[in-house]
Amino acid sequence: MTLYDLSRAELSELLAGEPAYRAGQLWEGLYRDHREIDELTTLPKSLRARLSGDERLSPAWSLVIESASDRGATRKWLFEAGDGSRIETVLMRYRERTTVCVSSQAGCAMGCSFCATGQLGFGRHLSCGEIVEQFIRASRWATAEGWGRIGNMVLMGMGEPLANYDNVFRALRRCNDSVGIGARSITVSTVGVVPGIAKMASEPLQVNLAVSLHAANDGLRDHLVPLNRRYPLKVLMAACEDYVEVTRRRISFAWACIGGVNDRPSDAHELAALARPLRAHVNLIPLNPTPGYQVAGSTAETVAYFRDELRDLGVNVTIRNTRGRDVDAACGQLAAGISPGGLTRGKRSSGAPREVAVRARLA
Repeated sequence: MTLYDLSRAELSELLAGEPAYRAGQLWEGLYRDHREIDELTTLPKSLRARLSGDERLSPAWSLVIESASDRGATRKWLFEAGDGSRIETVLMRYRERTTVCVSSQAGCAMGCSFCATGQLGFGRHLSCGEIVEQFIRASRWATAEGWGRIGNMVLMGMGEPLANYDNVFRALRRCNDSVGIGARSITVSTVGVVPGIAKMASEPLQVNLAVSLHAANDGLRDHLVPLNRRYPLKVLMAACEDYVEVTRRRISFAWACIGGVNDRPSDAHELAALARPLRAHVNLIPLNPTPGYQVAGSTAETVAYFRDELRDLGVNVTIRNTRGRDVDAACGQLAAGISPGGLTRGKRSSGAPREVAVRARLA
């Protein structure tokens, strides 16, 4: 357990003997002001020194590498925990907003073949505090650099958030309650963990849901997103329908455009048949290169044609602006500086030969 795993009551216990209001000052300083303990001038110097030396109040992450891209508008941090687990966090500055993309697991067990994290295999779940601290660290940096307040938080980094549901939503509640980011400014992405989608439908915290779809028929999706074999499209779409009916909120579908695999007119028609009844928004993502997947992404012209085809079919659709590709910070590229299959648990070999065969068979 590290600093941001501790509840307010647990922090209060560490301040036994101090005036009761000190706990509030400490909590506000950590979560609202994003300060480090030795920077909390509202606390006496002697108390700061005592707290700074308490191992229970140590941060979860040590910085390994910081990378910049897009003329400084994208920042990626490689963090390492005390047990050697590594994750990456990405901060993106746009004209109208600043968004932080956080990780929920070290590695990922979902095995999506075109995703660098999926090529790693699974390491472990992140704790509530390890997730919260990513936001705090990014916010502290943004403030120091004059970027202002982070307005959006997306769980689209390393890992499958709904496979780590309890820790993820404990972290999101804390970010909402104590850090102050609005629930509608938080997006949770999943490749289709149906029980997690069902739980989200009944969550009081009204965050956004994004489903990484990538294929609209079971034959193709079985290859691109192996979890589809457990929760095929009929089951997944039923969960999405229930979610929309209960929450009255719009779902978004992410679609990584893969050349000759899922960017044909027939794919657009299949996708429209799923998205249109839900009034879902479709985000088209030009496929980003990863070491373990040798199929090229769709050309810019093909992605634009696919978008236009979907619009003609009555689908609300946009093309996502790719950020950080040159420092492996773009969608699907986060690998924490580890080669595919490099984690100690959940090892898997490169999916390239299988996927080349898939494209040949489907062409």
